[in-house]
Amino acid sequence: MDPNPFAALSLIVAPAILTNASSVLTMSTSNRLARAVDRARDLARQLEAADEAGGPHSPEAAREVERRLAEMSATEQRAVMLLHVLQSFYVALGGFATATLASLLGAVTAPLDATSLVTLLEGLAVVAGVIGVGALVRGSAILIHETSIAVRFITDRAASVRARARLQ
Repeated sequence: MDPNPFAALSLIVAPAILTNASSVLTMSTSNRLARAVDRARDLARQLEAADEAGGPHSPEAAREVERRLAEMSATEQRAVMLLHVLQSFYVALGGFATATLASLLGAVTAPLDATSLVTLLEGLAVVAGVIGVGALVRGSAILIHETSIAVRFITDRAASVRARARLQ
């Protein structure tokens, strides 16, 4: 093992920092999922109210119902995507926590001349770290796609509001 104490410290700190980053991403993604669920409930209430009122009575009302149905489908898709993101971030958290623990155990057992155990722990730390990074990248990629869906519907909604404002 390298006699430099910073070598062991860096092996422990890097996964710990990535664990913290994954935790922050997990919390923000959980908030996004909660907002998507709230939006789906709001859309469902609006659609149920329109249905109870006897359905759309004008072409504009029919278009609004269709817009809400399309937004409801997109919100459902976003919620499923956010669930996959959370699953990826949870795997990343587990991978980084495992890498941190394996690195710490390896640093502690290295002076004991337990070469095969240290080699095993090094391998475990690397594999767990790679799994964590892969899961983090996967979750981030899905999150980028989910954000584009959300922005597309915000843009469509804004265009619809502007068009109605011009007609009045």
